[in-house]
Amino acid sequence: MAKEIIVIGAGIIGASIAWHLTKAGARVTVISTSGAGGVATPNSFAWINASWGNPETYFRLRVRAMAEWKRLAKDVPGLPLAWCGGLCFDLPADKLEAYAAEHSSWGYGIERVDRERAAQIEPNLVDPPDFAVYVAEEGVAEPVATAKALLADAERLGARVATGTVERLTFGDGKVTGVVVSGETISADDIVIAAGTGAPAVAATAGIELPIETPPGLIVHSRPHGKLLNGLVHADRLHMRQTAEGRIIAGSDFAGGDPGENTEATARDLFAAMKGALRGSDSLELDFHTVGYRPNPVDGFPIIGRAEGVGGLYIAVMHSGITLAPAIGLFATREILEGERDALLKPYGLERFAQ
Repeated sequence: MAKEIIVIGAGIIGASIAWHLTKAGARVTVISTSGAGGVATPNSFAWINASWGNPETYFRLRVRAMAEWKRLAKDVPGLPLAWCGGLCFDLPADKLEAYAAEHSSWGYGIERVDRERAAQIEPNLVDPPDFAVYVAEEGVAEPVATAKALLADAERLGARVATGTVERLTFGDGKVTGVVVSGETISADDIVIAAGTGAPAVAATAGIELPIETPPGLIVHSRPHGKLLNGLVHADRLHMRQTAEGRIIAGSDFAGGDPGENTEATARDLFAAMKGALRGSDSLELDFHTVGYRPNPVDGFPIIGRAEGVGGLYIAVMHSGITLAPAIGLFATREILEGERDALLKPYGLERFAQ
C-alpha cells in the first residue's frame, strides 16, 4: 500500500518534497493557505549558491543541492533555472580573499577577478570593483514559477493540491494521524510541515516548539526592461539580478534589507542606488516592492527531520530554501519512505535545540 502523506506548505520546499514523494510512489496531498508559491518564496532573491560564511558541513549540503538542481531540471523539463554566475564584492578585500581561499580549498569554483574582468562579466556596472570573486556555476530559479512547475508535475503524477488553513494536527496512538482543515479532518500516515513562517503555529498544536525568527526583508522590483545584467551582482549594500521577465530586483542584502521606519522611502532610496549603479538604466522604472518574512531558525541552519517523541511528523523549515529545495525533497522522501537519513542532514535535526 502506498503511504498517504500530507505536505503542509506550497512554497519551494513543500513543492519539492511533494514532487519527490509523489515520484517515489507515495499518495500526496499538499495543503497551503496561499496556493502554489507559498509566502516566503515569492519574496525570495532566488540565488542558488554555496557561498558565504558556511561551516564546511553546511557548504557540502549546499553544493550537493546545486547538483540536485541539475538532476531535477532533467526530470521536470521547463523549470525556470539559469546558471548565470555570481559576481561578489560586498566585503572588504581581506575578508573577500579569506572567503575565496577557504571556499576554493573546499573545491568551490571561485575565480578572483580584477576591474577589467569584472567589467567583462557585467559590462553595465558604472563602477566595476578593483577586486571581486566570481562563481560561474551559481544560478537562480525563478521561485514562484519553479514551485508551480513542481506542483503541476506532482499533480500530473497523482498528487492532490488543496487550498486551506491547517487549524491543528490530530493524534492517536501516540502519533500524529492527520490534520484539521476548515473543520474537516484529513488522515495520513505521515505529515510534513514545510510551511515556512507558518510552521511554528502548526507544530505548536503537536506541542513542538520551532525556534524560528522571521525577519522582514525588503526587495524592490523594476518594470521589465531590456537586458542590463548577465548574472547576480553582490555589491556593497546592493544585491541585484535581472529576472527571466526582465525585471531588475534588488535588496540591500540578498535576503532583503531592513525596511526601516518608512518602507516607501527605503524602497525609493534602494531603487535609486540600483539605478545609479547601472549604465543604460535611464528608463528603468520602479514597479513595486515586497517585504518578505523569511523563516530563519535561530542558529541560522535548517531544521530537517522527524520530531523526537512524536510519530508521523516530519519538519522541513529553513532559510536558503531556494538553494536547498531539490536536495531536501530527495533526502526527506528517502527518510520518510525508507527510514534512511542522509549523512548530510546529520547536524540539522530539531533535537539540537533541546541541549
